Amino acid sequence: MSAAACLFAVAVYAFASGGGDGPVKIPAPSPAAKAATLCRSLHKALPGTVDGLSRRTVEPDSALTAGWGDPTVALRCGVPRPDVLTPGNAKYDPTANAAEVNGVSWLVQQLTDGYRFTTTDRDAFVEVTVPGKYAPEVNPLTDLAAAVKKTDPTGL
Repeated sequence: MSAAACLFAVAVYAFASGGGDGPVKIPAPSPAAKAATLCRSLHKALPGTVDGLSRRTVEPDSALTAGWGDPTVALRCGVPRPDVLTPGNAKYDPTANAAEVNGVSWLVQQLTDGYRFTTTDRDAFVEVTVPGKYAPEVNPLTDLAAAVKKTDPTGL
């Protein structure tokens, strides 16, 4: 993971770990039009609970982000393709850790506290950051897979 990507992951976690029942800040990505359309569809299909955690209000209000629980499981749709999945990039790694959960393939990246999972086989890249408090951190993906498959069924 690049230093910039690591810092961004820490920033997303720091924003998403804001306390209580108030809004949680999750930075919205800036995807291309096709991915943005898929992300809006995904947002409408997301479950109200993930791994037993209730949905949070997110700031800024965006169809590209969602959050559950405190600390927050943060979802960002329309993120750039991870460097490790980009052929020709110096950080490209065709053997990077991946996991399939209910028919959706996810890149697995360990963070200081928890994991970041990014879809690998979809037209819109979806990133889910799960704090270590929710170990095993892969569990929220089981509740998100159906929405991802429904709204971006064919992938790349």
